[in-house]
Amino acid sequence: MKKSADVVIIGGGIVGASIAYHLTQGGCRDVVVLERESHQGKGSTGKSMGGVRAQFSTESSIRMSLFSIRFFRDFEEIMGHPSGYRAQGYLLLATTERHLSYLRANVQIQTAAGLDTVRLLTTDDIVKIVPQLRSDDIIGGTFCSTDGFVDPYSVMTGFTLRAADQGAQVIRDAEVTAIDCDSQGVATVHSTQASFATRIVVNASGPWAAQIAKMVNLDLPVEPLRRMLVPTEPFEKISHGAPMTIDLSTGFHFRPEGLGLLMAWADPAEKPSFNTNFDRSFVERVLTLGVSRVPVLEEVAVNPSRAWAGLYEMSPDHHPVLGAAPGIGGFFLANGFSGHGVMHSPATGRILADLILTGSTDLIDAKLLDYSRFAEGRMIQETAVF
Repeated sequence: MKKSADVVIIGGGIVGASIAYHLTQGGCRDVVVLERESHQGKGSTGKSMGGVRAQFSTESSIRMSLFSIRFFRDFEEIMGHPSGYRAQGYLLLATTERHLSYLRANVQIQTAAGLDTVRLLTTDDIVKIVPQLRSDDIIGGTFCSTDGFVDPYSVMTGFTLRAADQGAQVIRDAEVTAIDCDSQGVATVHSTQASFATRIVVNASGPWAAQIAKMVNLDLPVEPLRRMLVPTEPFEKISHGAPMTIDLSTGFHFRPEGLGLLMAWADPAEKPSFNTNFDRSFVERVLTLGVSRVPVLEEVAVNPSRAWAGLYEMSPDHHPVLGAAPGIGGFFLANGFSGHGVMHSPATGRILADLILTGSTDLIDAKLLDYSRFAEGRMIQETAVF
């Protein structure tokens, strides 16, 4: 038997959960979230590094971060559930004049967009923050004190619980198999659990976004890309209060996690795929980069069986695709976050709810991130991608 809903959201990760919350908060209570897995968060959300930052290179990314970080800060008060937000900062390291000029230019953009907690650093400033760094080649950097980390699973849970309290329904083990359209646009969403008559569908399916878009004959340029993360065993030689630290010369980055550290690096040789198997040879590669910048990491212990891989959903310009799909009535996109889905989830939920309920949003210039930008040559590259 076919059921009905005002809005069907495909994907119950942190982005879909945020959209459901913001829709119900805006008065749209008949919301159904379809989650393909038996539990939410088994996709990209549960495998995220959990970083949140406003140190981006474009105004839209920065404005989404400013909204989201304030939301994370006040999350428990608003939602009655912890976000795990820790304002330990992001420290970006420059070893070349090119990188330092890049950071200086970004700080100007960030400050103009309203970020007042970012500052340029000297080498001495940097060493005071993380004394264990090899600093002979570091010529400067930036630090933002309100950047930090959240617990993605806890945030997703908080959004889901409040959305459910306000009328939303989450259906698990519900893989979407087809979407029917008629002369008005979307009409029915079919899943392995049930079919839903609806006039509004939100594609929040993360790495599977292009496959869902194909169901309405939309060519969505979003591809899955494996990212691997390596936690260490308990390690006391770097402060657990240290910031997320990113070496721009190599892309190696690390942050405190539990009693140890979490290390990452974007392998430029990685090709788009749905592969989420962890490659054990990655441990040696990431540690080699790590020891080069943080010599004390030579003493760290790593258990490869605790490491994992997840999927980024990459767009051509590393900005998300947000808003209504052209020519397909009622089909909305929230895709292509390029590694920033967790940190921008509060802003994304607010923007999509605004666009669905009122047709516009005051949070960003939504036109900049719409689907049509690709065909119209309006892409704005977000270069601060790690």
